[in-house]
Order: sequence, then structure tokens, then C-alpha cells
Amino acid sequence: MIEYYLKEKCFRAFLFFSYKFELINKSFMKLLDRFLRDWRIKKAERYIKPYDRVLDIGAFDITFFERLSRKPIDFGVGLDPLLKDVIIKSRYKLIPGRFPQDLPQREKFDCVTMLAVLEHIPKKEQSELNDRLYDCLELNGRVIITVPSPFVDNILNILSKLRLIDGMSLDEHYGFRAKETPKLFNSEQFRLLKYKPFQLGLNNLFVFEKID
Repeated sequence: MIEYYLKEKCFRAFLFFSYKFELINKSFMKLLDRFLRDWRIKKAERYIKPYDRVLDIGAFDITFFERLSRKPIDFGVGLDPLLKDVIIKSRYKLIPGRFPQDLPQREKFDCVTMLAVLEHIPKKEQSELNDRLYDCLELNGRVIITVPSPFVDNILNILSKLRLIDGMSLDEHYGFRAKETPKLFNSEQFRLLKYKPFQLGLNNLFVFEKID
């Protein structure tokens, strides 16, 4: 009877500490995710000018446009298939959907951002990006892209196996390599304004400008 009682106590203690560890782990990963997201935003917003019209592809929440509203920007549109509802604010709106099919017609922008998005786009759609971005940009408009280095996938796979992360879309990275990014753009229509690795070389910033 005593042995059964001790086993029961140990089992309950194990469940309790497992639950606590999971809560701490999720809290840590949320903080880490926000830190990395804010780092990407800080890199990108340097190339967004006051009163630009901005399209953000992969705008999962309002964080990016709330930051940009302080510049201020003229107006922003965010697209993300994971959004559940349309969100409308004074200087931006977020729309559930994909680029370009769900973009309001005839919209033209001074700047298009794709932060940690390109690696999730299938290769066929990547090859069509040049023309799609060209059509929605004003002359001298900018495309701002952040792309993780391939080594990041190895890190994420290890963390996933250790159950230190969850919900990561590792199956959607399509093996894209950051160094291939410039090849997606026609040099007669876009020029590379800026390339800079950051986050200790684990992430990469690209800024292109429409020239024709």
C-alpha cells in the first residue's frame, strides 16, 4: 500500500513538473520569437520612407504596421493566409489571403516587405515573383526581404527533436537558399540596393529597387 502511494505521488509530481516545463518552454519560445521578429522589423523599417504606401506579404499580426505608423506611412496593406478576419485601422488594413490573387485590384505601393516569408513560397511561385512585384510597385519602389540562412533549418530540426519548439513550418521551407534571392529578380527591372547578413549570419536582408 505504501509502495503504491509513493508511486502515485511520484507520478503526479512528474506530471506537475512536465506541465510546468512545457509552460516555461512555451513562454521562452514566444519571447524568443518576438525578439527575432522585432529584430527583422528593425532591419526592414530603415528602408521604408515616411508616407510610403506599404504592402506586407505575410503580415500575421498588427505589430509591423503599428511600428510603421509612427513614421508615419501613408497607408499599409497586409496579406496573410493565416489571418482569420479583416483588420482595419486608420493607416493600414490586414486581409486574409495570398499574394497577388487576394490583393485589391489596381493597388500600387512604394514598398513591399517579405520578412521570413520567401522560404515558405513554393519554387514555382518564387519564379513568378519578379513580375508580380513589378506590377504592384511604383517606379523606384523597393522590395525588402529577409531570408534565413540554410543552417537555420538544422538548428530548428534539432530544437524540434528536443521538443524545445513546436508549430514550426519546417516542411514549408522548400530548401530555399538565401544566396539564390537575387536570381529571382530581372536585372533590367530591379537593382540590388542592399545585401547584409544579420543575426550572427543566420539571417539575410535584401533590398531591391524597381528601375524601369
